[in-house]
Amino acid sequence: MDITLTNTRTRRKETFTPIDPGNVRLYLCGPTVYDRAHLGNARPVLVFDVLYRLLRYVYGADHVTYVRNFTDVDDKINATALARKEAGAEGTLEALVQERSDETIGWYHADMDALGALRPDHEPRATGYIAEMVAMIEDLIARGHAYEAEGHVLFAVESYAAYGKLSGRSVDDMIAGARVEVAPYKKNPMDFVLWKPSSDELPGWASPWGRGRPGWHIECSAMSHALLGESFDIHGGGNDLMFPHHENEIAQSCCAHPEGDFARFWLHNEMLQVEGKKMSKSLGNFFTVRDLLDQGVPGEVIRFVMLSTHYRKPMDWTAEKAREAEAVLRKWRGLVAGVEAGAVPAAVLHALSEDLNTAGAIAELHRLAASGDAAALKAGAAMLGLLEEALGGWAEVSVDLSAMASRLAEARAEAMQSKDFSEVDRLKQGFIAAGLEVRMSKEGVELVPGAGFNPSKLEGLV
Repeated sequence: MDITLTNTRTRRKETFTPIDPGNVRLYLCGPTVYDRAHLGNARPVLVFDVLYRLLRYVYGADHVTYVRNFTDVDDKINATALARKEAGAEGTLEALVQERSDETIGWYHADMDALGALRPDHEPRATGYIAEMVAMIEDLIARGHAYEAEGHVLFAVESYAAYGKLSGRSVDDMIAGARVEVAPYKKNPMDFVLWKPSSDELPGWASPWGRGRPGWHIECSAMSHALLGESFDIHGGGNDLMFPHHENEIAQSCCAHPEGDFARFWLHNEMLQVEGKKMSKSLGNFFTVRDLLDQGVPGEVIRFVMLSTHYRKPMDWTAEKAREAEAVLRKWRGLVAGVEAGAVPAAVLHALSEDLNTAGAIAELHRLAASGDAAALKAGAAMLGLLEEALGGWAEVSVDLSAMASRLAEARAEAMQSKDFSEVDRLKQGFIAAGLEVRMSKEGVELVPGAGFNPSKLEGLV
């Protein structure tokens, strides 16, 4: 089947044709591991997770290579380690940096696992590819694309004529719109750091330019080249990375490896909002994935809400959307319980093949649920990473609702005779307060878990 994707590089939808169908390669910029992943960090992970699932379905699981890196060399990580040391933590600053990175990577894995994201095939850490970065920087200097100045090595932006093509900006526009680091050793204000000095206390490595550490941009170029080659199929991330990070990656990689194309397709997801506003600490609406999980919002619910909006549109997280998603997923899980998945519905595949239209795929799942086709619903949901057994623990009902439904039915029958409905009202109110939907008809009483179902609130009710 044909897959179309919106290629930021060309600004149009294109039919995706892999360089090598036997090894489809994709790279996603991963986190800088200094703190918990906030909700916005999860969006590119989930977008690429669906893309990964789709490509594995089309080309075979053994023919797709997915790389997502960890940036574990960064000033923010150093700052968190320094704060720990000043607070009395034992160990060298370098050891505390390592400890913080390890801890944060563990948090990240736990949080993304809770959202049902598959682990990539490779998760390189920048610190494991310093030699490759040094070699690439040496090559860029030799080719006239980089220069050493006062212990730093900088990429010469003017040496790459296509600089700015991805983001569609001229160099003058970029200077005007960016917070450019002013430094006397730069030949051009837009030149960016490939290598910089490190103090004896901070993490650093020997290099031809002295003890130092890499700049952020060179890390992804070196890791993607080492694991995917000079040309690969898809590179992605949030659109906030388009400039300068991805622009700089392209410049470095294409100058160091002019025989390759670097990434053929570029995918960028839009940003996340909370209750209609940009997420920010100043507005008090900033929270992490772990914050939501700890508040009792299931990872599958977070995933459903995220995928309900097309990746190229701004995604608005609201509490109401989360409640609605939880109710839908409970209902769907009830429909597919004990059912063996059938073939993936063509309509779901068609939606995903049209520029990863996850919202369209979910609309199709609603139609399948309404029609009662549980086998197709289960198979289609799996393509989106939904209704899978590993994510379903949150929806398990640990109390016998049938006994409670029978008690309400008995109370209703008694009330019909006595005309005293106080017990019926008490039970109904208690069930509703616990998050149950109460359905009463001539056929009987049905209690259905809804959003926010809390079994503990049923204790002592019957």
